[in-house]
Amino acid sequence: MNLSIVMFWPILLAAFSDIFYQICAKSMPATLDPLAGLPITYMVGAVVSAILYFVINKGGDIVAEWAKVNWTSFILGVAIVGLEVGSMYIYKVGWPVNTGYMVKSIILAIALIGVGYFIYKENFSLTKAAGIAVCLFGLYLLNK
Repeated sequence: MNLSIVMFWPILLAAFSDIFYQICAKSMPATLDPLAGLPITYMVGAVVSAILYFVINKGGDIVAEWAKVNWTSFILGVAIVGLEVGSMYIYKVGWPVNTGYMVKSIILAIALIGVGYFIYKENFSLTKAAGIAVCLFGLYLLNK
């Protein structure tokens, strides 16, 4: 794998965005039900996505693009709601910002190794097994 800037800009964008995401999720008013605030969030996201589509694709035809949509966009929408609600409730039930997200991420990392192996036929190596062990040890340390 060639580790060039082309490989890292999406990771950096996602990480940078996730920092603001976690700050916003943690700072959500305690009296606001996350399911009431999310429609505003998604409206802003829809507008920003549409603007970016037209900025990046000069003369693009968004309706033609929508004709290419399959089941993944719908399931992704459901998954995003689960991510949003779960993340907000992590903080609403009292997890600290520096622990709750880490626990979720460790569980996710271990689960995605299984998804990669069983669904996408990616290799499972000794280093990945060691990574799982480190993650589990990390969970143990977080619980101390």
